[in-house]
Amino acid sequence: MNTTWYECKVKYRKINDSGVQKVTTEPYLVDALSYTEAESRINEEMAAYISEEFKITNIKVANFAEIHPFENSDRWFKSKVSLIAYDEESGKERKSNLYLLVQANDVKEAFDNTNSVMKNTMGDYTIPAISESPIMDVFPYFTGEEEQLEKFKAIKDTTAPKEEILPEKVILEEEE
Repeated sequence: MNTTWYECKVKYRKINDSGVQKVTTEPYLVDALSYTEAESRINEEMAAYISEEFKITNIKVANFAEIHPFENSDRWFKSKVSLIAYDEESGKERKSNLYLLVQANDVKEAFDNTNSVMKNTMGDYTIPAISESPIMDVFPYFTGEEEQLEKFKAIKDTTAPKEEILPEKVILEEEE
């Protein structure tokens, strides 16, 4: 199933580092099927984080082909990846670009993470650009089935391994 990511800009009052309240607008990503669902989901997600009033100022389809979170990383980077294909008829090299959102702590780590994501790609590719994204957080869609699958997997992993049954040797007695 193809995932559609919506970039939602949320405006609210935030207390900055010096303790002063300031109105800020921050972009967030949500996985949704439509603009209406994206608005509903961002309202639900932000209500858990912001106790005061907030306003959704913009919703648009984000142009990310894939989103890749990584452990122990706190920032999001937009990686431009150029897939290289050779046109046999004309003999020319063609490039098609796609954008990945990769979580990392700095640009070098984002480059390494992008390479690790792309390592199983069959074709050639280059990474012409990586820049820090203003995206504050990403909210993928969960149905609740994911938690059930994790519980099932945990139960399956804790059960005792089955004993291996070896075929018995069959001894044929010779008839006299």
